[in-house]
Amino acid sequence: MPFESPDVPLNELLTDIGKGKVQLPDFQREWKWDDDHIKSLLTTVSLGYPIGVVMTLETGSDSVRFKPKPLSGVTGDVVEPEQLLLDGQQRLTSLFRALKAGTAVETLDARKQKLRRWYYIDIDKALGDEGDRDEAIVSVPEDKVLREDFGRRVVADYSTPELEYAAGVFPLSRALEGASILGWALQYFKTSEDRQQRWQRFQDEVLTKIQTYMVPVIKLTKETPKEAVSTVFEKVNTGGVPLNVFELVTATFAGEQWHYEEHGDDFRLADDWKRIQENLKQHRVLQGFENTDFLQAVTLVATFERRGGTSAVSCKRRDILRLSLREYLAIAPRIEKSLHWVAAFLNQQRVFRSADLPYRTQIVPLAAIHAVLGQAAEFHANAAKIERWYWSGVLGEMYGGSVETRFARDLEGVVDWLTGSGREPQTVVDATFHEQRLITMRTRNSAAYKGVYALLMRDGCRDWIYDQHLDLASFFNHSVDIHHIFPKKWCVENGVDMDRRESIVNKTALSSRTNRMIGGRSPKEYLEKVDREAGLPSEQVDTLLRTHHIDPGALRAADFETFFANRSRSLLELVDRAMGKPATRTVQEPDADRPDSFEPDEPEAGDSDL
Repeated sequence: MPFESPDVPLNELLTDIGKGKVQLPDFQREWKWDDDHIKSLLTTVSLGYPIGVVMTLETGSDSVRFKPKPLSGVTGDVVEPEQLLLDGQQRLTSLFRALKAGTAVETLDARKQKLRRWYYIDIDKALGDEGDRDEAIVSVPEDKVLREDFGRRVVADYSTPELEYAAGVFPLSRALEGASILGWALQYFKTSEDRQQRWQRFQDEVLTKIQTYMVPVIKLTKETPKEAVSTVFEKVNTGGVPLNVFELVTATFAGEQWHYEEHGDDFRLADDWKRIQENLKQHRVLQGFENTDFLQAVTLVATFERRGGTSAVSCKRRDILRLSLREYLAIAPRIEKSLHWVAAFLNQQRVFRSADLPYRTQIVPLAAIHAVLGQAAEFHANAAKIERWYWSGVLGEMYGGSVETRFARDLEGVVDWLTGSGREPQTVVDATFHEQRLITMRTRNSAAYKGVYALLMRDGCRDWIYDQHLDLASFFNHSVDIHHIFPKKWCVENGVDMDRRESIVNKTALSSRTNRMIGGRSPKEYLEKVDREAGLPSEQVDTLLRTHHIDPGALRAADFETFFANRSRSLLELVDRAMGKPATRTVQEPDADRPDSFEPDEPEAGDSDL
């Protein structure tokens, strides 16, 4: 990666910033340094100490066309930038505002309240010990009057040049003005006979260090590829909020000249995403879907449609950064439409809200698959295969961690599978579910836990009181959630170990009213209340219990061991059907240890069951 590393005079660099020769790429966040940071920086420069390396990118590249914007404080007309500032925004903006802009600096106090300040340097204090230089830098309000006692007492007034001369405080906004400084110095001499010698020391020991200050610059040439620029920016920007790929693409798209020429305006990716979000907010299950997820889905389809030769299907960071605006404009509406289908698909699987979504990441390939196949994805045979792939990913817990490679593999694999290759996609082939996982998954931290919860509702479980299937409407109307079947209190009192007590085997989907009726009671007791509340004979309530894969006899007898064994077996059969292949059964003694390969989840905080 070619680069240059010159030392540039601070005055020259700030002058170029004021003219617009050095600007920011549009993805840079706003300047935000507070008053203390600015004073500390001015102290450092006045001592001639290093402030660190600045990094810029030469403009004019064919592959990197970020939309530029001037630094904060730059006013008036600016020229086309020659360099974009990648690292050093906070430092150079602070120095430009304090030393060059000629206006009060808009900053913040320690409590993040907005201020407008001017900066001075006390000449006498500056000529003292260098270790006390920070005390020489003075920050004053916009009216240049320092007050105490809630503004009632004036402690310093620099509001006129005469008051500055008398107080011996030099305005740092004039430090780089060159010859005009002499006029200020001559007026300063007049206030005292010994000041000429003092001024000479101040100029030699302080002012000259500011005027001749050199800034080390790493200048990336215009041959630097876009992905390298984004990587470099992330490496050097560790002190701020991490920049995501969406902001980088936003700046790239805004710099597409053809769009401006055709439409008379820059393309605003953030505005487009805001519109898409507004259209998708009706789907509670998509609430956690992010702008970077959307770009990944668009990129998956773009690389799928241009695959061949050395071009592979992928949606890693570098691929998103290579996405063209024309590709985005062609594919984004298809992904948006597919996301509405994804929401309906997830609702059909009885996943109704984002908190119960096993993997947000799986939305990306799911939307891409639909965008590629279109309505063909909704045909009966194809829909059944997509469901099998989906549940293999969930119950096999295949979509945790870094998954970009799986996204690409599954898009190609599922599309090929549905369009005639006959080969199952790798996620379907690789997915396994072990019987012991029923015990080790105990909270929503587990995708498979959420999956079994949804499968119970998809399989037709009905609430024990309300005569309704648990669909989208009844789920929210009756505040359905996952609750214990044998309550915590009963389990503790009857010596049931925590693993089995908290496992998915001992939980099911119930309305909040039904759960309150259960409370901490024995099943023998609470089922009698359920019978009365539902207004049904016990035989009909037993039928409802069976829709939850619960053995009514074992539950009414409060026989936990029989209940647990029978429901485990039934839930495994439910998993078998969803994955289209048998789960792995484990033969072991009742008191045998569970396999070391399974990490148990911690019990959920705030569970309402007693």
